[in-house]
Amino acid sequence: MSKNSNIKPICDFKAHATEVLSELRRTADSTVNDRMMEAIELLKRVQHGEEDLRMKRTMSPEQVRARLTRERARREEHRS
Repeated sequence: MSKNSNIKPICDFKAHATEVLSELRRTADSTVNDRMMEAIELLKRVQHGEEDLRMKRTMSPEQVRARLTRERARREEHRS
């Protein structure tokens, strides 16, 4: 059985997401559609989120609400 050299294990993607995305953008032909690229971008964001969790770069729900409230107030000030 022949194995397609374009098929890579997910662990390779997680370990080298930037390189895999660059290679895909460089070599992709017109059959690669937007949904595939969106899925890859989502996986990349998940990888970044997992890294943030490992590095303890997280916020509590209360911190998120406070930050969003401050940002909303700042935007409203700029509109005035």
